[in-house]
Amino acid sequence: MSGRLVRGLSAAAVVMAAHAAVNVRLLRRPPERHPPVMRPVTVVLPVRDEERHVGECLTAVLAQRGVPDLTVVVVDDGSTDGTADAVRAVGDPRVRLVTAPPPPAGWLGKPHACAIGVAEVPADPDGVLVFLDADVRLFPDAVARAVAVLDAHALDLVSPWPRPLAGTLAERLVQPLSPWLWATTLPLRLAERSPRPSLTAANGQFLVLTVPAYLAAGGHAAVRGEVLEDVALARAVKRAGGRAVPVAGAELAACRMYDGWPALSAGYAKSLWAAVGGSPAASVGAAAVLTAIGVVPAVAALRGSRAGLVGYAAGVAGRAVSAAATGSRVWPDALAQPVSLLAFDVLLARSVAGHRRGTLTWRGRPV
Repeated sequence: MSGRLVRGLSAAAVVMAAHAAVNVRLLRRPPERHPPVMRPVTVVLPVRDEERHVGECLTAVLAQRGVPDLTVVVVDDGSTDGTADAVRAVGDPRVRLVTAPPPPAGWLGKPHACAIGVAEVPADPDGVLVFLDADVRLFPDAVARAVAVLDAHALDLVSPWPRPLAGTLAERLVQPLSPWLWATTLPLRLAERSPRPSLTAANGQFLVLTVPAYLAAGGHAAVRGEVLEDVALARAVKRAGGRAVPVAGAELAACRMYDGWPALSAGYAKSLWAAVGGSPAASVGAAAVLTAIGVVPAVAALRGSRAGLVGYAAGVAGRAVSAAATGSRVWPDALAQPVSLLAFDVLLARSVAGHRRGTLTWRGRPV
């Protein structure tokens, strides 16, 4: 292993860790004190076979404080379990249950369900839209605090990153990598001001945006075929002249996306091929670079390289900084950052292979 290569990769790891530290200081945070949201708020909750989650999710949404004009549209997207019955059992007049027809040609299921949900409520130019996943649990002031960030900084879309909950080793290895990725690579302030759609990160678990921004972007019709409709919608907002940015969300919500390796592997397979760079080739190239920076110095450190030890320590520091800012477990998980990146590569390889074969599915539908 070339000493020059190790030094170069270790230097890149140091730069990424420093960038993460700067980003964490610049990350927009919701204020603890905030006024009530004196405009209509519509929460759109697309669900497909979410009987286990939807009741608790709705309970948390309906308990939101400081949102007097709240409507919740639950879009049942072809569920075959008791999802619809669980929604009806909530018995709150603020909740509307809509059954989505099968998505038309060219539409994927989630963008279609979101579009159906938005169409259920008249577009109010002063209104706010919240898109939520059923496995997200909002804390009592989540919506009001997210809107406060939106208003305080004249933003059009904010993506509060829910605290990732991880119950198994596989989840602890992989789930924190998503916020780590944007914390170490995306210049947040530049991304906030720049009109370039590529400078964007978003998490569809919890998105908050103004109705005018949504309409100007073309709504979900503009991202109808996108497997990562959340990032695509944020980019569409930027193309329309809006400002979209991830914000701190660990104090607003929590989410356990997957339960164990099989669910995690299947969930990431459907979309990971497009997650970094927007295409399989770009994703593989970016992953190769990130893996080299995160793994090679660690291997060199095991062989006695001081430069490698510095690079490994920087990789751990970058992971620890991003985890602390986004609510993930910091220690000892950050020490396993090289293993996390290798696990990510396994998931990416499966996703790219499935995409090329055309065999990727999610909840019984091709993606």
